[in-house]
Formats: sequence, C-alpha cells, structure tokens
Amino acid sequence: MVELKTDTSIDAMYEAGQVVGRALTAVRQAADVGVSLLELDEVAHDVLRAAGAGSPFLGYRPSFATTPFPAVICASVNDAIVHGIPTAYRLRDGDLVSIDCGAELGGWAGDSAISFVVGRPRPADLRLIETAERALSAGIEAAVVGHRIGDIAHAIGTVCRAAGYGIMADFGGHGIGRRMHEDPPVPNEGRPGRGFPLRHGMVLALEPMLIDGGTDGYHEAPDGWTLKTNDGSRAAHVEHTVAITDAGPRILTAR
Repeated sequence: MVELKTDTSIDAMYEAGQVVGRALTAVRQAADVGVSLLELDEVAHDVLRAAGAGSPFLGYRPSFATTPFPAVICASVNDAIVHGIPTAYRLRDGDLVSIDCGAELGGWAGDSAISFVVGRPRPADLRLIETAERALSAGIEAAVVGHRIGDIAHAIGTVCRAAGYGIMADFGGHGIGRRMHEDPPVPNEGRPGRGFPLRHGMVLALEPMLIDGGTDGYHEAPDGWTLKTNDGSRAAHVEHTVAITDAGPRILTAR
C-alpha cells in the first residue's frame, strides 16, 4: 500500500532528512587515506546521537539477510556496489567510496547516499560518479505529479545506459515514510508512462547504482550483505529522499 503523507508529515521527514545530510557531510569530511570504515561509521553515529535520531540501518534484517546489519552506514568500496558492512579496512589513495546512511527522527525516516574518491581520483571514477549524480537529478526532475514510476525509472536508466554503465536489475529506489522501505518500488530502468501514478504526498528514495564495466551482473559477498560487481569493475551509488508535491519535487535530504 502506498501512503500519501500530509504536508506536516513531509516537513517532519525533512527534519529526519537533514540529519542524514549532516551525517553524510561529516563522513565525507572525515574520509581520508588511512581512516577506517569503522571510524566513518562512528562519525555518522555521533551525528545521529547528537540529533536524538535513531538508525534504520542498525539491526535491520530483511528477508534476504542471514544476519542483522551491524552498523549505521553502508560503506561500499571500489567493486562493492551497495550494502557494504563497515570493517577495519583503512582507506587507500584512489579508493572509490559509496556511503549510504539513514536516520529515524520523530517517527519518520530519511535515506540518502553519496559516492566520492579518497585521495587522487581516476578520471574514470569521476565520470562514473558524475553520471550517477546526473541520473539522480534526471529521476528527481521526473518525480512530478501526473507522471508515473516508470517515468522516473526511464529517466534514470536513460542517463546510465547512454554513458555505457551497467545497472543492478533487482535493486533500486523505494517508498519511504514511517519505515525506511515502503511501497512502491522504484526501478532504475523502465518504460515511461507505466507503473504507479505519482501524487502529491508520495515520498520516494531514488538511488541510481551504476557499474563501470557496463554489465549488470553482481554477486553477494561472504558477509551476506555486500553486493559486488561480477567483473571486478567499480561502482557508484547516490540517493536522495524526495517528496512529490504539487509545487514540484522537494529533496528532503538536500545537503
């Protein structure tokens, strides 16, 4: 069931989204060569604690997971696409890092992700991240009353495919509200004019996930959470929580 949020509820979700934005900003500032992923998780956790917010990630266990997620961020490095578990791994020069973070505040959830390079970047990595951000922007622009979920999916997928990147077929965006994952699902590729109609009060988390090698294949790492590219190529993941309103899309996790 798709829940339409009131304007007051959307304002409350904005507050949760701003906590997420601050956490991602703090993580990005702290990320440097030699810093561990566990240390970045603690940086984000400190921001959530200071705001009186909880984490929808910590302890999360969907049907596909064999164990609860043990952290407040997903930290995916290089060939890890999404759902990376923070470990003692220390960042190296040139690592491509994707950080996904959520917050629960006042009974509402926010969810967002960023990708960046630590140290000296490869031009190919910068192009990958820039394309992911353009795909996200295209999806947000399509998130207007009167369109359908397929219009968002088509906008995202068109940018990704035109640049020659692969897309994970089984993972994408989602509705969000009282819970981090709600209906409807939002694929990263689709046909325009199809799917659930967009209405004022819908709130969606849009999240392109791009694979640099151009193929769509991925596999689950032994930790039961991290999803990696099959060909070892790098990946990027960006995300915003967006409210559909009569005045246009409102980015609730804007940083």
